Amino acid sequence: MLATLKHYSRIYILIEAQYIKARMQYRADFIISSIGMIFSNVVSVVVFWVLFQTVPLLAGWTFPEILFIYGFYLLAVSPAQIFFDHIWSLRWHLIEGTFIKYYFRPLNMMFYYMSEVFDLKGLAQVIIGISVLVYASIQLHIVWSFWRIISLLVALFGASLVVISLLTIASSAAFWFMNAYPILSLAFKLREYSQYPMTIFGAFFRILFTYLIPIGWIAFYPSQIFLRPSEASWTVYLSPLVGIALFILAYRIWLWGVDGYTGTGS
Repeated sequence: MLATLKHYSRIYILIEAQYIKARMQYRADFIISSIGMIFSNVVSVVVFWVLFQTVPLLAGWTFPEILFIYGFYLLAVSPAQIFFDHIWSLRWHLIEGTFIKYYFRPLNMMFYYMSEVFDLKGLAQVIIGISVLVYASIQLHIVWSFWRIISLLVALFGASLVVISLLTIASSAAFWFMNAYPILSLAFKLREYSQYPMTIFGAFFRILFTYLIPIGWIAFYPSQIFLRPSEASWTVYLSPLVGIALFILAYRIWLWGVDGYTGTGS
């Protein structure tokens, strides 16, 4: 297993080195897209700030707590942005028949497909996420011990898997539907609700966003461990397992689609 991991790591580095080299031929596009990414995230912070100038609390949550959840959210969605951005092109590869090429390499097909795109502008989102999380932690007087940092990384790992899984499941609909973009777009839009506390929603939507479309596990539930551990249910500590279980399901659906794909015909 270790040898396989080293083999895939080496291949991934080679693929991404070539991709980044090609992307750097269009530096203006990279700079503009990165600025756009930074601007959109800064605007979100400003919107929160303006909101809290009017109301002191949002469903019982303070401005620094909301910022912490938002910073956690940015870090949780960044791996999907950076490593799985090629998921948006799946429907075009299936329609045009170019997806067939991924069957001809002795590599894991999901790895081979996703590794073809490395979204550099997502790194700017990581920097903003860390900055927001650090600022909120200072305001909340959170002391980051070694084990608390490890807990944060584990929680972010599980949360990232939830994001990746939801987008993978939505994108995999393209194996069965000619135009699966609305499904993927809906999953992306619903993901944006995960930056808010689930307590602001009614009972129906709390159940929906916890059990059926589990976006609550992207930021809110894991953040409770660090913000209000005394109020958190024991289930929030299972957030990494939720991410792993959901990714297994997403991968199974991906394989199901891959096994049933027959190309565009002739």
